[in-house]
Amino acid sequence: MDYLELELNISPSFPWTEIIVQELANIGFESFTENDNKLQAFIAKANFDKDKTESLLHTFKEKEVRINHQLKTIPTQNWNATWEADYPPVYVDQTVLIRAPFHSKDDGFTYNIEIQPQMSFGTGHHQTTYLLCKALLAIDFNKKTVLDVGTGTGVLGILTSILGAKTVFGTDIEQGAVENAIENTSRNNIQNFTIKKGDIDIVPNKDYDVIIANINKNVLIDHMESYGQLIKLNGKLLLSGFFETDVPELLNVAKNYGFNLEKTFEKEKWAVIQLIKSH
Repeated sequence: MDYLELELNISPSFPWTEIIVQELANIGFESFTENDNKLQAFIAKANFDKDKTESLLHTFKEKEVRINHQLKTIPTQNWNATWEADYPPVYVDQTVLIRAPFHSKDDGFTYNIEIQPQMSFGTGHHQTTYLLCKALLAIDFNKKTVLDVGTGTGVLGILTSILGAKTVFGTDIEQGAVENAIENTSRNNIQNFTIKKGDIDIVPNKDYDVIIANINKNVLIDHMESYGQLIKLNGKLLLSGFFETDVPELLNVAKNYGFNLEKTFEKEKWAVIQLIKSH
């Protein structure tokens, strides 16, 4: 699958870069990087809507934000090479190291997880991966059932399995992500993690102890009723893929389906909320 890279120079950068990232995410852009005062936004070519993108940028220009942009295609065959050049390991304190096959193992970490990089993991979402890993490390997964929605590379589901989960079920709407996640379970010798292509409607209808969803705000809101139906009473729901400014809206929606806030985690304006199913 080909991807498009939208490169933007935004002035003034603050607070407009953060706001524009959120708005681009709302129209389908999947990941973001910031290098040398440039914002790069990535989207699958098949999901790109030129009119929506140009209308969005025009809206900000009307607010006297200076934006220069250009669009280019990243062919499928070049994608992994692009990520390998830029992909750093993820360090979660001295506990978890998430590394690519071309990085060295470090026995100074309790858990070394090897992940073949793909579009669905990295760039701006390093922050949410880090935060979710920290949250997961504090949960007792012994004999627990886990649902990982929008599993991407499968890294979070893999970590829950390593931490003692009884079974893990993962979904993703992208076939490439599903194939990559399955490959990564094999790389880490994980045998209790089932991964299927599809949205929330393909999830087996049973009670889960823990549900993880690292997607984006709009999808999380659309899924909230399903999360409420799929989780056990007193089960934990961990949501991420959004900015700290989105937390109040998500909490208001979650309360309608029996969830109360337990904890919040924040890093570089990204957020994770940990909820409990109270009724």
